Amino acid sequence: MAAESRPLVPSYIEELTSYEPGKTIAEVNERYQPRKISKLASNENRLGCSERVPPAVEAVLADIQDYPDPIARRLRRKIADRNGVSPENVILAAGSESLIANMFRTFFCEGEEALTADATFVGLYVQAGIENVRVRKVPLDAEYRFDLKAMAKAIDEQTKVVYIANPNNPTGTYVTKAAFETFMNLVPEDVLVVMDEAYYEYARGIKDYPRALDYDYKNLLTLRTFSKAYGLAGFRIGYGIGHADLIHMMMKTKLTFEPTAPAQAAAEAAYDDSSFIDKSLEMVADGKERLYRFFEEYEIDFVPTVSNAVMIVLPDASVTTEITAEMMKKGVILRQATAFGLPNCIRITIGTRDEIDHFMESFSSIYNQLFVKKNA
Repeated sequence: MAAESRPLVPSYIEELTSYEPGKTIAEVNERYQPRKISKLASNENRLGCSERVPPAVEAVLADIQDYPDPIARRLRRKIADRNGVSPENVILAAGSESLIANMFRTFFCEGEEALTADATFVGLYVQAGIENVRVRKVPLDAEYRFDLKAMAKAIDEQTKVVYIANPNNPTGTYVTKAAFETFMNLVPEDVLVVMDEAYYEYARGIKDYPRALDYDYKNLLTLRTFSKAYGLAGFRIGYGIGHADLIHMMMKTKLTFEPTAPAQAAAEAAYDDSSFIDKSLEMVADGKERLYRFFEEYEIDFVPTVSNAVMIVLPDASVTTEITAEMMKKGVILRQATAFGLPNCIRITIGTRDEIDHFMESFSSIYNQLFVKKNA
């Protein structure tokens, strides 16, 4: 009798739900041909990037036939110097999601689990699934924040990593210094705490925001990215900072030649342009206040944010689905938060004044159709 053939693909990969990014401008234009398009779904920097980036990237293209520096020495040193650490404490990769994947490859043994909130960055769940790591989820609190008290209680012998996005995505909320410090005092030393600070630049001015790098814990790993405030999402580059022993192990498992040479050059140039970051923060602050006033006028519930997006909370998932679809027809691309576990919520990236105008005009035009008539 012939032996049963083994499956080509493991069952946990077959059952995996892949990450679904927001619609691209090209997709929306091809389907609806709207008069204009405002992409407010993916939390990119709608100002673009620093004007220093294109010439820096162009300069490295002359040597594009060569592999990039596998440990990004120059950028690694620049990041280390600015943050008061050693280069041995820094790792570069193709975005913070690549570092999350690296983390799962590096630290997990069979049977160990990750712990996080039930509504946070979807990429975490995907990367855990790829490595067949179980993720336990703790509900957000009533203010849509990570409930660190409940998470501390949920840690058990199988917990290897606790993942906290601060600020969180898609909610835009953050955990306070007091909550974080209390939490860290309760976490065992053999549990790694990953603080994903992808939106750090937008929150750094908040008085009680706990900048993870201000704390000296051997079991703390901080993730940041150049995709958000620096406007380099298309280059795919992010970095992690942690104890030298953690970084040493992650360097063993990262893809050898990531990030690319153009990405490294772009990040170096962007990292030096503080004026562009200031302009980006000003744009977000202005757009945030305009959106707050707009939602208050229309009596739409929203969650106060410290990131570059505002999440609105609607009566049910059918309403969010209809709003997202109708707004897309008008060229406004939004992100329904179903994949994040919040099907009755929509995340709106804070864009330029013109894009916010486009959002408000389009929302106003469908408001009567979707709200007033249904409630009449």
